[in-house]
Amino acid sequence: MVNRWLVTGAAGMFGRDLVGVLQGLNEPVVAVTRQDLDITDRLSVRAVVSRYQPTTIVNCAAWTRFNEAETSESEALLINGKGVRELASICSDRSIRLVHLSTDYVFDGTSCRPYAESAVTSPINAYGRTKQAGEQAVLELLPDDGTIVRTGWLYGRHGTNFIRKMVRLEQIRKTVDVVDDQWGQPTWTVDLAQQIVALVRHGASGVFHGTSSGEATWYDLARMTFRLLGADHRRIRPVRSDQVAGGDLRPRYTVLGHDAWREVGLTPIRHWATALTQSFPLLNSD
Repeated sequence: MVNRWLVTGAAGMFGRDLVGVLQGLNEPVVAVTRQDLDITDRLSVRAVVSRYQPTTIVNCAAWTRFNEAETSESEALLINGKGVRELASICSDRSIRLVHLSTDYVFDGTSCRPYAESAVTSPINAYGRTKQAGEQAVLELLPDDGTIVRTGWLYGRHGTNFIRKMVRLEQIRKTVDVVDDQWGQPTWTVDLAQQIVALVRHGASGVFHGTSSGEATWYDLARMTFRLLGADHRRIRPVRSDQVAGGDLRPRYTVLGHDAWREVGLTPIRHWATALTQSFPLLNSD
């Protein structure tokens, strides 16, 4: 059976690369942006689904403004919680597979080893709580046709991200202060897009962690970015989270485990440093 894809939030950094990967594979895909579809509006969702008749929806639509979520949690919850519930409900009614992008920030960061897919979520910030609500909606309404892919520390060619910020700061600052007490997994959007395509083709559902292998701090990532630029990585200075505005709201350790991929016969995403080295010429081409 031919899979027909609908990608919501398709104007974002990840959505654009997912659509590009699907088009490169000659997969039938419809890309809808926030202007095309308000996922909190049930009638709008029904109209779009009826028009395009997708067999798989990948939800990239989200409130992603981390700091603003602390003062606007109810607004963030409308998109990250209610909107996801509307999508999941309609997918349930029409037997459509839903792949929902979630975040490593659903965990509290107190672990000292990678979080398993089955680990109990316990977000410590508003953004994480709203994304947790979306996860709960998918698990409740789509026990068989719902897939949650948690990711984090994404970077890509489009939009604003940490790598592109470091490239810009290298040009205008003698030194750059970067947090060195938060650990995660830098993940290239193209790697994640390819992984999701493989997952859907495999027909797997449940919770998966869509992050690169290995782990790093923001400081590690900044130093490697400078090295790839041919710049002196000693210009990066380590600082603590409590020295950065909003730093204490972010979990310290959100490294994710990847056992679920192996359990369904798929290989987890490669090491973050390998991916960054390969992708860097593209990221730095603008």
